[in-house]
Amino acid sequence: MAVPQNRITRSRRNNRRSHDSLVAGNPAECPNCGELKRPHHVCAACGHYDDREVVAQADEIDLDDDAA
Repeated sequence: MAVPQNRITRSRRNNRRSHDSLVAGNPAECPNCGELKRPHHVCAACGHYDDREVVAQADEIDLDDDAA
């Protein structure tokens, strides 16, 4: 069984853990619709990227009319 030969000091232990913290995201505002989106990604709300539409958004479908 492995047993450490010397005790790890608090300083060395905490220095190792210094990079384990979580980083908050940095959302940017979509220039087309104003929703928050991830940088360098297509906007999920309107489908625009770099001032052009790359994903066509489908119109809302009223399920009540189609079922009848």
